[in-house]
Amino acid sequence: MSDTAPPPARLLLKETDYLLFWGSRWLGSFGSQVQSVAMGWSVYHLSRDAGLSIGRASFNVSLIGLITFLPLFFLALPAGEAVDRYDRRRLLVICYAGEIIAVSILVAASLMGLATVNLFLGVAVLFGTSRAFFSPATTALGPMLVPRPLLPRAIAWNSLAWQTASIAGPAGAGLLIGISPPLAFQVTLGLYVAAAGLILCIRQSTRPTVQAGSRLELVKEGLAYVWSNKIVFGAISLDLAAVILGGATALLPAFAQDVLKVGPMGFGILRAGPSIGATVVALLLAARPIRTRAGIRMLAGVGVYAVATIVFGVSTWLWLSVAALVVLGAADMLSVFVRQTLVQLVTPDHMRGRVGAVSSLFISASNELGEFESGVVARFLGPVGAAIFGGVGALIVTGLWATWFPALRKADRLE
Repeated sequence: MSDTAPPPARLLLKETDYLLFWGSRWLGSFGSQVQSVAMGWSVYHLSRDAGLSIGRASFNVSLIGLITFLPLFFLALPAGEAVDRYDRRRLLVICYAGEIIAVSILVAASLMGLATVNLFLGVAVLFGTSRAFFSPATTALGPMLVPRPLLPRAIAWNSLAWQTASIAGPAGAGLLIGISPPLAFQVTLGLYVAAAGLILCIRQSTRPTVQAGSRLELVKEGLAYVWSNKIVFGAISLDLAAVILGGATALLPAFAQDVLKVGPMGFGILRAGPSIGATVVALLLAARPIRTRAGIRMLAGVGVYAVATIVFGVSTWLWLSVAALVVLGAADMLSVFVRQTLVQLVTPDHMRGRVGAVSSLFISASNELGEFESGVVARFLGPVGAAIFGGVGALIVTGLWATWFPALRKADRLE
């Protein structure tokens, strides 16, 4: 492998279409964060106002994640094949249109006083359907807009867009919810419209080279590629297992209101905690991408993530809880960067939609099912017990994957 230094990040500023893509990614990510926080807070309060226990209300919040994931489970593979067949820019705009419709329903229901838990769960189905196509389309479109030597830089900046939006989103959502929950959904609607507008401004051709073969054969090809590459499979399955067990996002409304008792503003701060740590690491990686000992660094990141989850679970102080979430987010960002870089660097462009779909299925399964798992455990052990249980489980997973996937542990260069 060459030891030549990667090209400077400033060269990305010359790629106009990529900058439009990056801006759209930031606006869309900001909007999804505001929407997610507002939906979780609304469902939790609707459940508590109906007289449900803390555990049952937390379970209802976790259902949002599960129901959002279900369309992805059924549509991910067809969506990946579609991304490798049709214009990726156009598909992304259609996805934004679906999200605009979903949040418009929430705006109308909130303003008219018709919001119910069942309505939020129904909207989650529509949102999940759009996201099934959105994730592989985004994953496949980005690399088309930059020269290959700039791809590791672009991946770091893509993560930076997500993480900075994830800081501003929950904090902003906390402020908006404090004023009026419908306002949070109205702001989300405007952000999605702006994000779609930026994608429409991209001029570069974003139509992939379509490979020969039936749709079923192409889907099988993508699955076979992921399975045969043990480093890629080990990386994405590690994320799946660790985050399913360690994910505590669905527990944050319960921690904010009934454990730490810090209200909606504190809830927004807690939600922003992981993204603060992730943003710091994303900035460091954008300036100095990882080049060696990638596998060991990824495993170490997941291990630190697990320990931070345990600390968050036992904390009774807001400052310590936020600090644990900051560390958790920083560690997760490190492992996410390694995984995304491995997958995108080694995957041919004509397969990026299908491989991205499999990867997004694993990622969404970890996030959404992780929230559901936390809600289920919280129903029996309470939110504190659920967080501790998840952290210990993620720590065990780290050790198992280091043993079961020696190729991942020995993975060295990200070039």
